[in-house]
Amino acid sequence: MQTVTSPHSGQRKTPRPRADALRNRERIVTAAREMFNEFGPDVPLDEIARRACVGNATVYRNFPDRDALVREVVCSVIDRTSEAAEQALAETGDTFEALERFVHTSADERIHALCPMVQSTFDKHHPDLAAARERFERLVDQLIDRAKAAGQLRADVGVGDLMTAVVQLSRPPAGTGCHTLDRFVHRTLQLFLDGLRAPARSALPGRAVTMEDLRQS
Repeated sequence: MQTVTSPHSGQRKTPRPRADALRNRERIVTAAREMFNEFGPDVPLDEIARRACVGNATVYRNFPDRDALVREVVCSVIDRTSEAAEQALAETGDTFEALERFVHTSADERIHALCPMVQSTFDKHHPDLAAARERFERLVDQLIDRAKAAGQLRADVGVGDLMTAVVQLSRPPAGTGCHTLDRFVHRTLQLFLDGLRAPARSALPGRAVTMEDLRQS
């Protein structure tokens, strides 16, 4: 008697991660994001495990080395900031208000903390990072283009100009605690945003800065 073989026999489905495993991974990434912001990307992994309330083995099971964890945190911050841009585009009819909401949310997500992290040795061209960066830049381009088309944003501003200012204005000065000046950040950012409104009161030196300019600097 001939055995009928299913076309799918012998193929094993990749098991889905258990819910508790996904929660542990999210706790690790959240704890790492907080501690990298507070202490820099060289914070001991066992300290991250302690804050995440997981064992060291759980950290290494999810992230085989520090570079893998740093890359995941960078992607997480970029993704969360991209979601803020998507929400601003979808929910706000006023184009400049959408841009303002994105800038303030970017500061709340502490996007400035990416700067020391990207100096790490992890692969800057990793597919996950490239996809997150491409999505982010596309969305911020849309915010800027829409505000320019509406005549609300000065025409000589680029994505690089915007993100440089957000990072610089939301980063604590050297020698101060990370959170001591948080209450002033949004006030300072709003002063900057008011300077972006059209019509421009002065001509900017040079040309609009792109994200590619920042990567090459």
